[in-house]
Amino acid sequence: NKVSVYRREHFNAAHRLHNPAWSEEKNNAVFGLCNNKNYHGHNYELEIKVTGVPHKETGYVMDLKILSDIVKETVLDRFDHQNLNLDTEEFRHLNPTAENIVIVIYELLRKKIDAQLDLQIRLYETPRNFVEY
Repeated sequence: NKVSVYRREHFNAAHRLHNPAWSEEKNNAVFGLCNNKNYHGHNYELEIKVTGVPHKETGYVMDLKILSDIVKETVLDRFDHQNLNLDTEEFRHLNPTAENIVIVIYELLRKKIDAQLDLQIRLYETPRNFVEY
């Protein structure tokens, strides 16, 4: 039987939603306040769900201390207190919408977590707005 384990983390980051191929008017119409040229920030809540069969010897699906270390090294150290548009390679040419951020985080973590385990990422941009991948 499969079991899911969860790890919740937190990071702060600034971003601007902007498509450089569009006029300022179109960017403002589509992205509104999120297109602020001086950027704006969020207190992101990150939820990592790992699903698999508990290991016969340990009883763990995945050691949560190991998962915590992977998330810190792979996500938090990279994105926490950064301007996603200016300070990160991942979003230099990719609009840092919540949808794109959650996909990037998934791809970064997927490389570090056993392929036999299912991975799901949920990212809260605000307490009411969140995405899942």
